[in-house]
Amino acid sequence: MTDGGFNNPTPQFGTAEYVGSPGGDHCQFCHQPIAGIYYRLNGATACPSCAEKMRGELAKDTHAAFVRALLFGVGAAIAGMILYAVFEIATGLIIGYVSLAVGWMVGTAMMKGSNGVGGRRYQIAAALLTYAAVSLAAIPVWIHYARDHHRQTQSQQQKLKDEQRQLESEVGEKPKLPEKPKVNLAAALGGLALLGLASPFLGVTSNPLSGLIGLFILFIGIRIAARITAGRPVQVFGPFSDTPQTGH
Repeated sequence: MTDGGFNNPTPQFGTAEYVGSPGGDHCQFCHQPIAGIYYRLNGATACPSCAEKMRGELAKDTHAAFVRALLFGVGAAIAGMILYAVFEIATGLIIGYVSLAVGWMVGTAMMKGSNGVGGRRYQIAAALLTYAAVSLAAIPVWIHYARDHHRQTQSQQQKLKDEQRQLESEVGEKPKLPEKPKVNLAAALGGLALLGLASPFLGVTSNPLSGLIGLFILFIGIRIAARITAGRPVQVFGPFSDTPQTGH
C-alpha cells in the first residue's frame, strides 16, 4: 500500500477519480486498495468506508445549502450580465449564444455553492437568474448608447443656450422657463428594471425573426442552467464479495 492514498484522505464524492484501469482493485473515491468487500456507486467501485460515508454524508438539501447556492448563483448572474453587455458594447453585435455561457455559469456556480445539491427549487432559481442576467444586460447597453446620443446632441444644446442669451438681451429680462419635473429615482430605476426584464420580448416586436431566435437561444441557456442544477441521484449497490476485476 502506497503513501499516496493517505495524502488525500477525504473522498471526493462529486467525481469518481479513476486510478489505473477503470474497475480495478482500488476505490475510485479515496484511492485505497480494496480487498474482499466492495460497493458500486453509480457504477464506480468504492470501498465499504466510502460507501458508508456516501450514505451518511451525501449532499443534503438544507436551507444553508440553498442560500449558498443562491449567493453563488447571483454572483455568476452578475458576471454573466457584465459579460453579455460588454460583448455587445465592444462588438456592436447582439449574439444570443452568450446566453448559453450565462446559463452554464449560473448552474455551475450554484452547484459549487451547494456542494453538489440539486433539485427543483435550485432549477427554478437557476432559470430565473439566467433570464434576469441576460435580459437586464440590456440596461447597461442602453445607458452606453444614451451617453453616445447625449454627446452627439451637445452642440444642439449649446446652440439653444446661445439663442436663450440673445433673447434675454433683446427682452431685457430673463424669460421665465418652465420648471423641470422632479424625478423619483426609485420609480425610475424600478421602471428601467421592468423594461430590462421585458427586453427579450420587446426585441420580438422590433425585429421578429432576430427576436425569436434570441428567445430560443435564451431558452436553451435556461435549460442548461436547469439541467446542471437538477442534481444527480446517487445509487449505492452492494456489498459485493471478492475484489472487482479489471474488465468486469
